[in-house]
Amino acid sequence: MTGDAGESTPASDSASVPVVREARPADADAVAAFARDTWGQRHDDYVPRVFPEWAASDDSDSGTFVATLSPAAVAESDAVAGRDDRDPGDTLVEGDGAGAAAPGEPEAVVGCIQGVLLTEWEAWGQGIRVDPAARGAGVGTALSEAALDWARDRGAAVCRNMVFSWNVMGLGQSRAVGFEPATEFRFAEPEPTETDAEPADPSLADPDPNAAWAFWSDSDACDHLRGLALDPDESWACSALTRERLATAAAEDRLIAVAGESALDGFAVRTRVTEREGDGEPTRTATYGVAAWRDVDAAGALYDAIAADAAAADADDARVLIPETVEHVSDTGANRVPVAAEPDFVMSADLTGGDR
Repeated sequence: MTGDAGESTPASDSASVPVVREARPADADAVAAFARDTWGQRHDDYVPRVFPEWAASDDSDSGTFVATLSPAAVAESDAVAGRDDRDPGDTLVEGDGAGAAAPGEPEAVVGCIQGVLLTEWEAWGQGIRVDPAARGAGVGTALSEAALDWARDRGAAVCRNMVFSWNVMGLGQSRAVGFEPATEFRFAEPEPTETDAEPADPSLADPDPNAAWAFWSDSDACDHLRGLALDPDESWACSALTRERLATAAAEDRLIAVAGESALDGFAVRTRVTEREGDGEPTRTATYGVAAWRDVDAAGALYDAIAADAAAADADDARVLIPETVEHVSDTGANRVPVAAEPDFVMSADLTGGDR
């Protein structure tokens, strides 16, 4: 549930208990009002951009929720007055009786979250945001519990989330509602580079999914990542890497492997190529959901293969999920491949213990 859900300062003495309901398209402007500047200039927040689609979706494998409070609970908050781009009433929507207000009466939308079912047993929580004007009112807890209940009702055995390592309030909120530490990773950022290597290059192995599965199952990368890789369908989500997913990647020419003299030395899986507008020009990014290798030399060969694959996909940038360990990050650095400045944390909540 990436985002800022800290609750350190009460909104006001009149703050009521938040009421969580299903999101509606009409909530989009209210969410954008408090989420457009979640982290200041540090990172661009994607939630205002994707929330309208989330709220309008009728996908049975996803559930989007908002938390609501009475307008009086946030009207006098210093958090509202301190933001030049925000008016006191811009998070108000017309209630329908499912939230904090009676039908036709105004209510304040003060938080959002989405739950996604990735597989029949794995759920993911994402996009949790809390209006600074409502912190201290239990909004983050109410949203998290709603998403966990939603996942549990759909048969999920586990719900995971991802929190930026520097988001201490978000980490604390996740622990408070039952998430435990799972793993951490970092993105390596090789530059897409065209290559003249022939297909018969001995460093390029046949992308056999069974060989890749055997290598993965016995690797330190698998152990550290708890068997997780970026999900093939949901951006910024992690799910269990399976033999079937490797077979699909191989069939679609997205499985990359390198070999030594007699054995597989490493592999990576291209998860997706995305395009996004920036500074008036589109940027294509190839994302590799996981990479694992035998040693520092194998890492170099694998990064060369990834750079070539990204260039062949006409990507401007590439990023590769790698375990956040001294070995993997230093192997990357030794091959002069840049890495992201900070890691990301994955947390996990066990949903098999019955109802809360």
